[in-house]
Amino acid sequence: MLGFSGAALFIVLLIVSSFRILREYERGVVFLLGRFWKVKGPGLIVVIPGIQQMVRIDLRTVVLDVPTQDVISRDNVSVKVNAVVYLRVIDPQKAVIEVEDFLNATSQLAQTTLRSVLGKHELDEMLAERERLNLDIQQVLDTQTDAWGIKVANVEIKHVDIDESMVRAIAKQAEAERERRAKVIHAEGELQASEKLLQAAQMLSQQPEAMQLRYLQTLAGIAGDKTNTIVFPMPGNFTDLLSRQKAAGM
Repeated sequence: MLGFSGAALFIVLLIVSSFRILREYERGVVFLLGRFWKVKGPGLIVVIPGIQQMVRIDLRTVVLDVPTQDVISRDNVSVKVNAVVYLRVIDPQKAVIEVEDFLNATSQLAQTTLRSVLGKHELDEMLAERERLNLDIQQVLDTQTDAWGIKVANVEIKHVDIDESMVRAIAKQAEAERERRAKVIHAEGELQASEKLLQAAQMLSQQPEAMQLRYLQTLAGIAGDKTNTIVFPMPGNFTDLLSRQKAAGM
């Protein structure tokens, strides 16, 4: 009687232990006598103890922090770069069978990819074109992890740390660039002003009366100031007229 009760209890425990509950974001990769059988879940599933084995796989997006990497840019500048990778499992079967630890494998791959991709670009591109570099790294990672059933959704470069001496050099370069722009703007202003003055002189030279009116306008502006000195503008050909009168008198 005791043997029958023990056998019944063993069967009950065996049946109870064969039930598994998988959440909505989980899948179970089931092996039958060591061979892949199927992917089950979510919900209640049955796994026969001793004959079948199950590996749980989380399908949610995983945020993977890439440690700081020493990168030598194409223009031979040493920088320290770290990033974050967003990935998720899209094929549980490949994630279990094709790679031993897909998180560790993706982390190591992200580190080498970060160094190789950024090493092809100059420092200015790392600082100014970060979005394009993020996309390049993401595409390289996604292509290589596709065989593992992993989808790399996004890559973000967090920090690009530069040596202090290089920071001072970049500041000097930026200051020189601002001075260059200021000189160019000043030169363009002088050129535009000279063009306008030339146009005004050509227009005034066509009518002598217009030049006289301009003189009178200048006098009106001077007379409006609180001063005892009145300056009369002298025509440009005034000296020629005096010399002619002297020559005629002689």
